Amino acid sequence: MGNGLYLYGIFPAPGPTNLHLEGLDRQPVQAHAIDEFVFLYSEAQQERYLASRRNLLGHEKVLEQAMEKGYRTLLPLQFGLIIENWETVNQQLIVPQGQGLGELFNKLNGRREVGVKVFWDASAELEALLQEDQGLLAERNRLEGKSLSMDQVVQIGQAIEQAMANRKQSIIEVFQGTLNPLAIDVVENDAMTDAMIYNAAYLIPWDEETYFSQQVEALDQQFDERLRIRYNSFTAPFNFVQLN
Repeated sequence: MGNGLYLYGIFPAPGPTNLHLEGLDRQPVQAHAIDEFVFLYSEAQQERYLASRRNLLGHEKVLEQAMEKGYRTLLPLQFGLIIENWETVNQQLIVPQGQGLGELFNKLNGRREVGVKVFWDASAELEALLQEDQGLLAERNRLEGKSLSMDQVVQIGQAIEQAMANRKQSIIEVFQGTLNPLAIDVVENDAMTDAMIYNAAYLIPWDEETYFSQQVEALDQQFDERLRIRYNSFTAPFNFVQLN
């Protein structure tokens, strides 16, 4: 049988038919049912797949294309899962986790994941902060050109750092206050770059995405040129399928 089977995700039965999708290594994507679970898979051509950008995008593309074809309730599996045969899946996943999988299907039914990433320009924000906070600005100017003790350097550094943290937090709270009430569940992830100040995923009712995106657009306008917002309106619900 070669290298085994590469798994993409799980649907509730009866699951997808006639998908005609291309998976990793250009292999045709197929569906296999075990009890009330339908697995999306292709034949693995490698013993393990490197998490390259191409492979990761290929994995996600299969899931997104299946969702686009109308199979919306989907548990995406983590990248790189290869199994020897279906008996392994039964023993390692369905028998121990079957009930949890069923509960996740209920949670995801009629819902979708969207994501918001917020970026700022730290140096512009610092300048704005110093213009707004005359005390800090005066302190910084008073100390400029003098030979400072280490304590003075640390003090003003900490004061600026704290003020910047407060500034960041006040932006985040506007996003939370606007978007969290629209979501059934919210997951806040770590920022991936220094410029990114907020990174959240939202589980929302499938047909309320238009309204949600309008609120993101309104936030973008509210902050004018201050922030860059990346909004992902369509993605497999990776953030909401953690099995305990």
